[in-house]
Amino acid sequence: MGSIIRFFRSIQAKIIIIYVTLILIAMQLIGVYFNNTLENYFKSELIDTNKKQAILLGQFVERTMVSDPQDPKKLYSDLSEVVSSLFVLSNTEIEIIDERGVVISATATSEQSPLNRKNTTPEVTRTLQGIKVSERIFIDENGKRKMIITQPIGTGIRPIGVVYIVASMQEMYSTMNTINRILLTGTALALGLTALLGIILSSTITKPIKEITKGATAIAEGDFTEPVKVYGQDEISQLGHTFNFMMNSLKDALAMNEEEREKLSSVLTNMNDGVIAADEQGRVIVMNRRAQQILGIAEETNSVMHIAATLGITSEDIKKHAVGKNQVMMIEIDNEEEERITVRVTFTPILRRGDETGMIAVLQDVTVQEKLEQGRKDFVANVSHELRTPLTTIKSYLEALTDGAMEDPALAQRFLGVTRNETERMIRLVTDLLHLSRLDSKQAVIVKEHVEVSEMLDELVDRFSFQLRQRHIRITSKVDPKLGAVEIDRDKIDQVLDNLVSNSIKYTGDEGIITASAYIIDEHWMGISITDTGMGIPKKDLSRIFERFYRVDKARSRNMGGTGLGLSIAREIVRAHGGAISLESELNQGTKVTFTLPLESKAGEVN
Repeated sequence: MGSIIRFFRSIQAKIIIIYVTLILIAMQLIGVYFNNTLENYFKSELIDTNKKQAILLGQFVERTMVSDPQDPKKLYSDLSEVVSSLFVLSNTEIEIIDERGVVISATATSEQSPLNRKNTTPEVTRTLQGIKVSERIFIDENGKRKMIITQPIGTGIRPIGVVYIVASMQEMYSTMNTINRILLTGTALALGLTALLGIILSSTITKPIKEITKGATAIAEGDFTEPVKVYGQDEISQLGHTFNFMMNSLKDALAMNEEEREKLSSVLTNMNDGVIAADEQGRVIVMNRRAQQILGIAEETNSVMHIAATLGITSEDIKKHAVGKNQVMMIEIDNEEEERITVRVTFTPILRRGDETGMIAVLQDVTVQEKLEQGRKDFVANVSHELRTPLTTIKSYLEALTDGAMEDPALAQRFLGVTRNETERMIRLVTDLLHLSRLDSKQAVIVKEHVEVSEMLDELVDRFSFQLRQRHIRITSKVDPKLGAVEIDRDKIDQVLDNLVSNSIKYTGDEGIITASAYIIDEHWMGISITDTGMGIPKKDLSRIFERFYRVDKARSRNMGGTGLGLSIAREIVRAHGGAISLESELNQGTKVTFTLPLESKAGEVN
């Protein structure tokens, strides 16, 4: 049932119905015209035939009635003979009526003969009165159609009689019905052939359309493999060619679009900046992996949330900073490691025909940059402070000397000694800064040579033996017997060791112990440790101990002649050798500084 309904809804059924309807209307018009024309023709022929017979019969009757008008019986006999012998017409009744309207002869075969009876039909009456009467069609009591024709007898003003003919029309209508049946049969055959021809012809139209529809459905489902079959060279075939061209163009466009989308997705996924796209209502529609990492949002988290809630700010902040292009605001976020990071958020509106339809927020983790900027500021402040202190001291003592202290030789000598010490401290500070600057800019040249580690540590002990004896501090060196010569820059590593041992001496009390150890970590690395039993470093300061100018006890370090750059220089030298340095310490327990060096040449690498 469903397939039948679908068929009648199809174009093919509509074309067939149109064909059949046109043929049916044409045949109906032809049938009506043919039927009316045929009926008029048969009526005209029937009327003409009966009129001619009536005229001929009237002429015979007139001669008979004129030749012997005195003998009625003979007249009736002659007329009956004429009517019976000459005008025997099937299904036709003929009456000869005299001038009084009395039937004097008739062909009627009914039980009641009309002879000698007066015929009072209007046609007979009017004809006897000399009035021209047209034929009349009527239906008798048996339901049969008949035609009345009257013909006056005589040529005078008043006829001497009337020929009255009642002709049956059943044969004519039977003939017409037969012809109509033949016409209807022909119409039915024509409609059948038309329907069959419509199916055949419409299929030539609907089949290509079905192919195009099938191809369009396949394209809608993403299948571009099957082109539309083209039949012939007509307009629908041209449509098929155009459809195939459109399909190939669409396939190329979608492939290009997919490629661009993959590129964009790859860029968004792998870029260092986070990207969040929101619609006009502020709902997040796109968020790349980096944005999720910066904001600490899990990948499986539903992204259908407001951009303000995602960034941890208010909608008013969004409205205030998202007006115009490239508006920037800074926010702080606690990441998964519970560290506070600084994020720069740049808002850019998405415009369509001048109307804002959304926004894009670009997130940049500027924590490192902020720390570097803060470090730079601290560095400048520390350098300024470290230089200002000795310069202020020198200025004060020089002013004192100028004001009269020069007159006291002992006091002048002491003031000059302080000035010289402060000058030397500034020279050390500037020298360390220049050294550190060369290491930062990779301008410091690492000249490697084969060095015996045990010999290097023994010389280290010898260099500090006098200071250690003064403080009653004992120092020992331990070297792994398997550790032989290594390829290092001897001067640079000596500088590292001197810095570490100097720090240990400064912060280790009398009777303390300092140990210098060298050992093999694995086949690629060796380690050197400087361990002391000094005052140690608080845990809060361990993370910043290698920062430049950072001092745990600023007053004591400055009084001992430290610049606050020794550990920073040591770290940069070790990194220049491809190694790493670390520090372990417990307050009032001691400190252990360890740095690693590669057993193979890795100069220039920075860990």
